[in-house]
Amino acid sequence: MKFNFKKLIAVFLSVMAAAMMFAGCGSSNQSSAKADLLKSIKAKGVLVVGTASGYPPYEFVDTSSSDHHVTGIDMALAKAIADKLGVKLKIEDMSFDALLSSLKAGKVDLAIAGINPTAERKKTVDFSDVYLTSHQKLLIRKEDAGSLKTLADFKGKTIGAEKNTTQAKLAKAEMPDSRLVALDKVPSLVLELTNKKIAGIVVESIVAQQYLTSNDSLAFSDAVFKDDKKDTALAINKGNEDLLKIINEVIKENKDNGNFKKWIKEYSKLAISNAQK
Repeated sequence: MKFNFKKLIAVFLSVMAAAMMFAGCGSSNQSSAKADLLKSIKAKGVLVVGTASGYPPYEFVDTSSSDHHVTGIDMALAKAIADKLGVKLKIEDMSFDALLSSLKAGKVDLAIAGINPTAERKKTVDFSDVYLTSHQKLLIRKEDAGSLKTLADFKGKTIGAEKNTTQAKLAKAEMPDSRLVALDKVPSLVLELTNKKIAGIVVESIVAQQYLTSNDSLAFSDAVFKDDKKDTALAINKGNEDLLKIINEVIKENKDNGNFKKWIKEYSKLAISNAQK
């Protein structure tokens, strides 16, 4: 049989054109899917929120409940957002270290876990309005309060912070002469502190208060960080301004009606109760 090279080339070009069109449509669909997150959430009827429990009162496992579900201030906010959207809420609990990567991979719709909206994080994700402001402190053993009064007093000592958090970054920046141990969960750090394996923990005041109330052997150091302010906001993939607008409306509503103050008290009390059991 004699080959018709012109026909063969024509077929090849047609296949290539179709492949390019398919790739182009795929790219367009991916962009559209990213921008249509709000429509997607409403279509499936579920808001999937990623969090990192072990950070009371923001998020923690309620050991007093029959199903040991994750609860806290952030989960109350997540429920308010889901209610506003008219959908169910699904919580995906993971390490803080995996939170933003799961968001960017589309495994969760929002990341809500006491997140500080830093300039570095804003390069890859968008943030809601700030809904809580706290301060960074050093949690220590009460017996060491007389000797650990300044950051300089921690020179040569081992301190702890939750892995890949602003607390860990702060410790490296303002306590360069201390050795840093970074763990996945704050409770694990508190255990290290009470067992005298570390001298202190860099933690925000709202979170530390739970441990101070439930353990009278702990105290705040008088040491003060220069960059001690810690804002909290939730994270969302870029390109979803319509959903972000609704989220910010929910945040404002719950600030105005006093719910955030109520949630701090409610979930602090629950976290302490769980700790004492």
